[in-house]
Amino acid sequence: MYISRNIEEKILSYLNTPEIIALVGPRQCGKTTLLKHIHDSLSGPANFITFEDKQLLDLFTKQLKEFIKIHIEPYKYIFIDEFQYARRGGKGLKYIFDTSPRKIFISGSSSADLTIQAIKFLVGRIFVFQLAPFDFAEYLSAKAPLLRQRYQPFDYVAASKPMPEPSDLADLTACFNEYAVFGGYPRVVLSKSRDEKIEVLKNIYNTYFLREVKDILGLVDDYKLAQMIKALALQIGNLVEYQEISRIADLSYQTVKSYLNFLQKTFISCLIKPFFINKRTEIVKNPKVYFYDTGLRNFIINDFRDLKERDDRGALLENGAAMQFLKKELAINFWRTKRQAEIDFIVNLPNNQRLAIEVKSTPRITDSVVEFRKKYPDVPLFLASLAPNEQAGSLFLGQL
Repeated sequence: MYISRNIEEKILSYLNTPEIIALVGPRQCGKTTLLKHIHDSLSGPANFITFEDKQLLDLFTKQLKEFIKIHIEPYKYIFIDEFQYARRGGKGLKYIFDTSPRKIFISGSSSADLTIQAIKFLVGRIFVFQLAPFDFAEYLSAKAPLLRQRYQPFDYVAASKPMPEPSDLADLTACFNEYAVFGGYPRVVLSKSRDEKIEVLKNIYNTYFLREVKDILGLVDDYKLAQMIKALALQIGNLVEYQEISRIADLSYQTVKSYLNFLQKTFISCLIKPFFINKRTEIVKNPKVYFYDTGLRNFIINDFRDLKERDDRGALLENGAAMQFLKKELAINFWRTKRQAEIDFIVNLPNNQRLAIEVKSTPRITDSVVEFRKKYPDVPLFLASLAPNEQAGSLFLGQL
């Protein structure tokens, strides 16, 4: 079963441009499935190959002109999956682009792969798109398509929409509970049982250390990195304390910063910077950390309890909201004063306007909300919550 991905329409809008289309993202997030779907939908002659096939890879690497003759020239559209296996692939791809103009699609398991292997040779010749695990709307398409048709979760204009019916509200809440606990990797979402979901997450995590960590980072002893990842997983939604992480993982300050950059490029965690205008009263340096997938995060800390049973319920909801905004390609910050008043997200909209969003497991107006409203009265402020009341609906944003 193919689940439509939000990014598909955007990719297809560049179908008739000359640039190479590069699709990057974590392993098992659906890159191959999406490329095959696009391949099958095209009317012209199209060739889909993968560099997991060592014979094809060797031909590309050692006999490029023969590779072009067989696999490029007869076709209008070229799809190369798992392009990161071509260690010096960028130079060869540039030659193909310059000598045999075709519409080329490639995929890579991380932005680090393509940065190192391809992009430096392809400046001005490539558009890079990022595919993440399912956002909640895509999750609903896979698990509850009728709900998906009726509701747009985490829509920042949802305050003008009617509340869901009680039965739909219960179903939406149940869906989001599973999504927050097990995440949005397609293979996990489509798994039939809890045990199968956990086994798939285990495989994704182990493969990450076997491939990305050893192949790209070149780590032989990855224990310290694993300790650092676990420390970050226990701190989602909190300010990154570099010295504390250095102590826990027994890593130098500079190594911690380097690994944080690597974790972002390989789609494990991301850092959100603070929003500030007044440097004297507002936090300006330390970022907050979130994970690209809450299921993988929960595997790392070995906790798959339902939301209602968890002490970290609020942090998981906040992490889930952050990913919805980032997967919509919305730039986000957080607001925090030196007196520790805090608003979870400042969302920067495409029209150069901003929204402030506070995420709570139980909706309530806090002192931080009051302080922000006084300081920034012109910024619309929303409350996101699982629990419905007059100001917020399940999985929707209610304006305060």
